[in-house]
Amino acid sequence: MKKVLSTGAIFISALLLVGCGDTDSNSERVLPSSPTENQVTEKPITDLPSDKSPVTVAFMPDVHFHDVYGTFEGNAFAGLMNGKSGQPAMIRTMYAQLTSTRLFNENYFAFLAALDDAAQRGIKLIALPGDFSDDGQPIHMRGLKKVLDEYSQRYGIEFFAAPGNHDPNVPFERPGGKSDFLGEEGKEQRIYSKGAAECQGYSEAWAIIDAGYELPTVCTEDIRELGYKGVTAALADHGFMPKASYLYWETPYSNYSTAAYQLDTARQQADWQYRQYEICAEGTGGSYKKSGYTHCLQVPDASYLVEPIPGVWLLAIDANVYIPTSSASDADPANPKNFSGSGNAGYNRMLTHKTHVIEWIKTVTQRAKEQNKQLITFSHFPMTEFYNGASDDIEALFGTGSFQMARRPAEDTAHALAQAGIKVHVGGHMHFNDTGVRKYDDGFLVNIQAPSMAAYVPAYKLLTLTSESAIEVETVRLSQVPRFDELFEHYQMEHQHLAAQGSAKLWNADILAAKDYHEFNNIYLSELTRLRFLPSEWPCEMREMLFSMSGRDMLILSQLDTEVTLAQLQANPALSPVTTLAKCTTASPQAPLSATAETITADWERAQTKAASLAKANHLKLDDFASWSGFDLATDFYRLANAGDLALDDITPERIGQYSVLADALANTQVTIHFADKKVLDENSVSQVFQNRFGALFTILRKLGTSLPPSDHFMINLEQHEVSNLSDKTGFVE
Repeated sequence: MKKVLSTGAIFISALLLVGCGDTDSNSERVLPSSPTENQVTEKPITDLPSDKSPVTVAFMPDVHFHDVYGTFEGNAFAGLMNGKSGQPAMIRTMYAQLTSTRLFNENYFAFLAALDDAAQRGIKLIALPGDFSDDGQPIHMRGLKKVLDEYSQRYGIEFFAAPGNHDPNVPFERPGGKSDFLGEEGKEQRIYSKGAAECQGYSEAWAIIDAGYELPTVCTEDIRELGYKGVTAALADHGFMPKASYLYWETPYSNYSTAAYQLDTARQQADWQYRQYEICAEGTGGSYKKSGYTHCLQVPDASYLVEPIPGVWLLAIDANVYIPTSSASDADPANPKNFSGSGNAGYNRMLTHKTHVIEWIKTVTQRAKEQNKQLITFSHFPMTEFYNGASDDIEALFGTGSFQMARRPAEDTAHALAQAGIKVHVGGHMHFNDTGVRKYDDGFLVNIQAPSMAAYVPAYKLLTLTSESAIEVETVRLSQVPRFDELFEHYQMEHQHLAAQGSAKLWNADILAAKDYHEFNNIYLSELTRLRFLPSEWPCEMREMLFSMSGRDMLILSQLDTEVTLAQLQANPALSPVTTLAKCTTASPQAPLSATAETITADWERAQTKAASLAKANHLKLDDFASWSGFDLATDFYRLANAGDLALDDITPERIGQYSVLADALANTQVTIHFADKKVLDENSVSQVFQNRFGALFTILRKLGTSLPPSDHFMINLEQHEVSNLSDKTGFVE
């Protein structure tokens, strides 16, 4: 049974000392002109409990809120009448979901379930570390604001949002839309805003245009992508602007101290005219600009520091870095085409292109120490490597930049952030559950990658500040989500339509038989692996091996010693389970050797005998390995890569044990293969190809499957610089 934290008493008091040594360290920050200071007209909360109960903050990144029951202005698209809710549903296709790293529809219900769970626990502070929206569109921002406002009013919850790369896709508003909404009769419905290729030449607020697709295109401004101005305006009451309930609030551009804090002054300096900075193609502008910098433009920055309850500071970092492109135009600085997206920039580019924010962070961490504030930092992007130490191995096997490695923070970046004084950071973006721990002589950093409720494993994080030096971290899985199957009737129509067309987009209808949200997400990940990950990320020979082999075949191949190449094996297709690899060859097969059939048969029989002995030595039978396929292995690989400790609930201990046997067996092989002229399968033996590729794969799998550092339930000791596991999960045993 998972331990349930006691979080009924939420507000902290004397345990986290308030305001001691209130030293102002703001003097070196980039400051705007000082507005006239006014008296505070609203009072902060004063009825705080005086006990020493711990405080819990929930972190819910990557909600990707899509208002499935939202309404377009003018009813431009009426949606699909839902039989369970009695409301028209405005949703994306199931195929769109199963080929995306995020769900678009069911996460709506998961978010409500997470908020209900948090409210039941008595949690009053919830951080949203980016991608709270899915492209910052008006229809979805209205829906999100309505939900947050409702939970704030009903339960007294304070929300604190930090922007992600899907909130403002670029700093300023631009046309938006998608081609894969679900329309009538299971057909794809295109919905775009003005400026899209199909939505031009009309002056009304919305239009229906026949562009030659299955259904006419809906054109509505409710689907455009809002920039910073629109996104932050919608959530002004949820962190982006100061308000009376906050004890303190500032930005990198404020010029007041905690001692002289006044609400009206904070409100005036929170105006977006002050929250701008200059960014150039080569680096930070303003006072940091170097000779030769080009394409320098002003963009907003939504970073802020807030003290919602005495002694606790939440630092929300806007880690979006939108670098001006080579075609950026000074004549139209707000043109969204001036900027690249921020998805791969992250903290590597924060250091070079938002230097002033890094310098501000240093003052925040120093002041937190001086004033005895307990500081928790959150943002959308990771601060450390996120594959449990397997990143270098993944790039070596799958290629540079593969598996989202372009988003990996450099080790020097993590060190610089630790030097800046950040100790505990909660990030999102990757949709991963992971913990990165970095210990340096001049810093200690724990990067907590909080999972998304729109991906596998759907969950959120709880951080309980149990003392000034201890933080307990627990992961709350969202296995049971009320109404998760409410939209299935519409997907059934889509599936029927695709089947009738004989479409290549036909997906596995088993997902519509899912008993709960946990099972739904398991099947979602399996289909995502089949439809997207394997075709796009894996070398041909590995992919074909996975689809043709069982675990039994793999154990035999781990013991195979043969000189027979794939090109030779093509002439004898009945001799091995890996003959489908022939489609991956790049040249005409060599003339088969006269003894090929006899050779491979003898080689295979010897390998089978050795594999059976190896299984027996581990108290197993060779046939035990036949219970899972190569595709099962690939799906488990993504389970562990995405969910870390959490995936161990979905992979049986028996299978983990068998993976360990294979990992050990392949670790003892030292095989290199040659890639000359891309003839990898013509110039290397079958056993060489398998042992080289899968030896590396199982090395990665072992690293992903270890429970150290823990990522499910653990304690951070800030004094001792230690992270201790509070979970019973063990994973792979070294």
